[in-house]
Amino acid sequence: VSHRRLRRRPHSMAMLLLLPASAALLPGVSRSAPAFAAHSAVSRANLFLQQTDRAGTNVNPPFAGPRGTPLLDAVRSPSDMKGLTLQELKQLAYELRWETINAVSKTGGHLGSSLGVVELTVALHYVFNAPADPIIWDVSHQVYPHKILTGRRDRMHTLRQAGGLSGFAKRSESEYDCFGAGHSTTSISAALGMAVAHDLRGMKRNSVAIIGDGAITGGMAYEAMNNAAYLNSRVIVVYNDNGQVSLPTGTPSAGGTAPAGSLSAYTSRLIASRPFQDVRDIAKRINKLFPTTIQQTNAKLDEFARGMMTGGTLFEELGFLYIGPVDGHDLDNLVPILENIRDRGGDKPVLLHIKTEKGYGYPPAEAASDKYHGVPKFEVSTGKKLSSPSKTPSYTSVFADQLIDIAAEDRSVVAITAAMPGGTGIDKFGRRFPKRTFDVGIAEQHAVTFAAGLAVEGIKPFCAIYSTFLQRAYDQVVHDCAIQKIPVRFILDRAGLVGNDGPTHHGSFDLAYLGCIPNLVICAPSDEIELKRMTQTVYEIDNLPSVLRYPRGSALGLDVLNDLLGYELTEMPAKVEAVPIGKGRVLRSADSDKEATSRIAILSIGTRLAPAMHAARALTRRDSTIGVTVADARFMKPLDSDLVSKLAREHDVLITVEEGSIGGFGDHVLHFLALNGFLDDGKLKVRPMVLPDTYIEAAGQHEQYEEAGLTERFIEATALKLLGKQKVPA
Repeated sequence: VSHRRLRRRPHSMAMLLLLPASAALLPGVSRSAPAFAAHSAVSRANLFLQQTDRAGTNVNPPFAGPRGTPLLDAVRSPSDMKGLTLQELKQLAYELRWETINAVSKTGGHLGSSLGVVELTVALHYVFNAPADPIIWDVSHQVYPHKILTGRRDRMHTLRQAGGLSGFAKRSESEYDCFGAGHSTTSISAALGMAVAHDLRGMKRNSVAIIGDGAITGGMAYEAMNNAAYLNSRVIVVYNDNGQVSLPTGTPSAGGTAPAGSLSAYTSRLIASRPFQDVRDIAKRINKLFPTTIQQTNAKLDEFARGMMTGGTLFEELGFLYIGPVDGHDLDNLVPILENIRDRGGDKPVLLHIKTEKGYGYPPAEAASDKYHGVPKFEVSTGKKLSSPSKTPSYTSVFADQLIDIAAEDRSVVAITAAMPGGTGIDKFGRRFPKRTFDVGIAEQHAVTFAAGLAVEGIKPFCAIYSTFLQRAYDQVVHDCAIQKIPVRFILDRAGLVGNDGPTHHGSFDLAYLGCIPNLVICAPSDEIELKRMTQTVYEIDNLPSVLRYPRGSALGLDVLNDLLGYELTEMPAKVEAVPIGKGRVLRSADSDKEATSRIAILSIGTRLAPAMHAARALTRRDSTIGVTVADARFMKPLDSDLVSKLAREHDVLITVEEGSIGGFGDHVLHFLALNGFLDDGKLKVRPMVLPDTYIEAAGQHEQYEEAGLTERFIEATALKLLGKQKVPA
């Protein structure tokens, strides 16, 4: 049964080739040998009657994959795929899809995007000669099938764990990961650079970038495409169009619930107006790139009837040969089309437009609004997620709820997100105020300046962007907001260590890269009550841009707030007041330690305050001669100089604690102390505790705090060391 037939009969069972483990290939037997023909016959004999989808999967639970994976077992590297037939490649894709599902079910991770590119991954590694032909994955959260095919299958159980495989492409992990990623819209530029390097060295190689419809909303993609045609580069761009621009796509906003941006609508029109192209259609187009004599030889090809019926495309105007749309799950056409592109003549860059479905082949993912983009551990047979709900709200939801309360009383309040409504809480805001919600796609630069334009006209924009992603709009923060004192409110979610996504997603640097900019107010709440207060605070700031940063994860909860931080609450307050700008607070005073002969001050900014309070308790329990003050700075800019001066004058030791890199809050405090002579007599010992000057790899958040030395025991040990009483733990 052809794949073309399967498209018309979505419940055909012909694609379900369940292979028993006993039919696995013997070691050393070629997949093209007669033994493999017998093996395929056994496979066909084991077909059983059940309703399946196009990917060969049960459409109703329990969901299960093949009984064995003989083809996948024989693939140690992409070179092992080269002798497979198209039918065998389809079976390999089926086995690979379920290997990916089973692996992610045990670790959690980015499942939906990986399932959407299984056939594409198989086709790319079959057609091209990686790693000599570099394959660059944009964002690279979809690389799990790629990792399995490139020698890392036996380590997939370590995915996103401490000491394990990265959840993204990582150059140090494999030669097949030729360019690392984690952020978006970098692939075409990197592929172009590699293609030009090949030209300079006289090497005949292919350079392939895979970019999705989310990543291609970023301006850097068009900068690269504009340059590619100008350079006459043979770069190949595979545009993976799955209709999932934002996370999740479908959040109510000023643009409706459709994927963010006009480009997605444009490519949807292309797909609606043109049937999927097959290899015969595309061979005729590519034929035009060869010399005239070869074109004449190939004149027997069918007359080109599709592809250009609606005139030139945006991509062709940028100088690319546009090919598509093509069914990205149809290996019968995808493989020969890629072979034609590989073997084309000339130097014109090519863009292959494929249509895929995120979460393809696993019904729970296909049915979910986020297509199982990022999932915890789950039960394969049902798709049930195994994470237990937190007893306390996330900092993200605390912010979103407070912003909704503010917006309910002020119609000038709007929210902006760069394709991350779910991660920033703006999806919640959008459900309440869709016309005041703006998802700009993965376009942080535009988001910032768009917010500045709104603010100039009296609107109060809250621009919610992950800390790590605001790095992409640094000039806009300086040039378009700070210099002009335009009151954009920057809400930096995921500030600090983020856990399993690792170094590309840590919000490590914002205090350092923003702290050096004049005309910014920068604050960081220590708990959820302070987050509500500071959301109110930045709302009320109308003369300067402001920054509110907070971490990923759950808030402290009422019990901890009351016991550790001195609140006396029976429930979360519905109404809060703004905090005084540039003023911190003291939560615990060394004056209460009556037997103290040594006085230590711990000055924290952000949510490291709770570990600081625990450390203070541990210190005083350990030695009654130690008096400990714990203060919450609240603001990095403006710095509470009165509080810092008081702590410096009245204590022997001053320790600053922050969840940020060198160059941040601690450096601002040290700078103030040095300029004001507090360090001149050598009596005050000062130590900043910051993230180490290295990239912290994927692990659980608590594991990362331990590695960074920012937990209670490290704070306690640092204080004892400065008093000459203990070494800091290794």
